Amino acid sequence: MNVTLRQLRVFIEVARLQSFSRAGDEIGLTQSAVSRCVRELEAEIGVKLVDRTTREVQLTDVGANLIATIPRLIGDLDDALREIREIGEQRRGRVVVAASPTVACRLMPEVIAGCTRQFPYVTLGLRDDVQSDVVRKVRSGEVDFGVIIGPFAAEDLDTERLTTDSFCVVVRGDHALAGRDRVGWRELDGERLVMLDYASGSRPLIDAVMGEQGVRAWVVQELGHPATVFGLVEAGVGISVLPWLALPVPAGSSLVARPLVPRAERTVELVRRRDRSLSPAAEAVWALIRQIGGRPEALS
Repeated sequence: MNVTLRQLRVFIEVARLQSFSRAGDEIGLTQSAVSRCVRELEAEIGVKLVDRTTREVQLTDVGANLIATIPRLIGDLDDALREIREIGEQRRGRVVVAASPTVACRLMPEVIAGCTRQFPYVTLGLRDDVQSDVVRKVRSGEVDFGVIIGPFAAEDLDTERLTTDSFCVVVRGDHALAGRDRVGWRELDGERLVMLDYASGSRPLIDAVMGEQGVRAWVVQELGHPATVFGLVEAGVGISVLPWLALPVPAGSSLVARPLVPRAERTVELVRRRDRSLSPAAEAVWALIRQIGGRPEALS
């Protein structure tokens, strides 16, 4: 059966107005075109839908039964098509983004707020995970894309740089290094270090810089989250090297942060699967993160 939407819409107007000519005026067709559409519909379904007289058009019993059903079906179809169009126009959908903890707490709140303002029918979910889990979830498709620490490269993933970040030393206010404006990497030699573990994207970069600077690392604790690092440093267990994005230190604490020189940088990057296209909604959120993350003040 090859019934067209045009035929059904024309039939609805004929039934509503009980006239071919008035229906034609309403939908912008000639009377003959309206009559032809109804005849084609009748021929396609094999039953007579209207009785025609010189003065009016009357529905047959079959036509009356059909008209009781068609408007609801077409309304449902219109709603479905409208929803698909809104998805295509980036106005509706669910997007899930995974981000490394320091990025999640500094960048993503503004992104979520911006998404709510710009795309009110896009639901944005955030997963704050250590870097290894972010990459795993991007690969598995558990999330649409991720925000990670770089530089990062993998054959199956595409990345795009957002901004750069550098490192600082975090010490108690009574530590000898607290009185310095800046601290050389080599001054960490022999210090007890409380560090982020290797699930963090920053740890390999920090180790590489300390190796280049000849620092003999004495790592006494390795932890998953900066908040725990702050607690151990304040308790006097050791000092820490962290990215600036891990700050500020907890309110009311005795901790201070000082820049490490020479400056070593890490990048903050968007990451997505190379073999999977993002949905329009996810593309919109990707572009929003690029816009916000690229501003110098966004991660300060």
